[in-house]
Amino acid sequence: MIEFPLKDKIITSELPAFVVGIVNATPDSFYPGSRGGAEMGLRLLEEGAHILDIGGESTRPGFTPVSPEDEINRVVPVIREIKKNAPDCVISVDTRHAQVWKAAYENGADILNDISSFEDDILMEEEFFKTGCPVILMHRYHGDENTRITNPHCIEEISDYFENKVKLCLEKGLEKSKIIVDPGIGFGKTMDENIELIDRAGELCGGKYTIMMACSRKRVIGYLAGDPALDRLQGTIDANLRAIKSGATMIRVHDVAAHVKALKSGPVL
Repeated sequence: MIEFPLKDKIITSELPAFVVGIVNATPDSFYPGSRGGAEMGLRLLEEGAHILDIGGESTRPGFTPVSPEDEINRVVPVIREIKKNAPDCVISVDTRHAQVWKAAYENGADILNDISSFEDDILMEEEFFKTGCPVILMHRYHGDENTRITNPHCIEEISDYFENKVKLCLEKGLEKSKIIVDPGIGFGKTMDENIELIDRAGELCGGKYTIMMACSRKRVIGYLAGDPALDRLQGTIDANLRAIKSGATMIRVHDVAAHVKALKSGPVL
């Protein structure tokens, strides 16, 4: 059994990883099947999601930034409706903005998923750390991955980045057990780096923190499998099983039912 602490309770699973279901309350997320609202979130819970990750701003390559006000108008009604129908469910809010996190937390969000790791909004630290909630920290390289040369030391470099972020969290009073690290598949990484991070996920920071893999249907899956975006399910499952075998204990996915079935089918090979 695995477990993870929230602000005032602990969630557990008999599966080898927690399944985080993606709900994008956006019109422009890269995978159309992820776009939806409360109805989608409730369906993903029925399919076995342990956590719902709800976002109101697409961060696909070339995305158009959304104002915090628009993001709140997209995300908060979804959180309210889901919590009304499933009050005990666990919700992560995917946002870079302190104003959005504050509104989401006040309406029932349990976890912050900040792809900027507190870098895009100087007020985020102030709003977040007073809540005592867990956080997902993500690494990103800025710029176009096609112009970068693969870094043979990316695991070590990304680990150092996370250690500095964790130090900040600990200094602000957040418990180590509430910190999740996400290597940021597709965020400025070359294909070789993405593949290495999937296969060696458990080596990040020596495995001291909860590791989340978020590679669902991304370009690297198409690169590995040679499939277009809408046919990347099996490749995503295979990549997530590889990451879990390495040490990841959370997977952020579009296809909850298929992943739950795969995780229940037997040991991770």
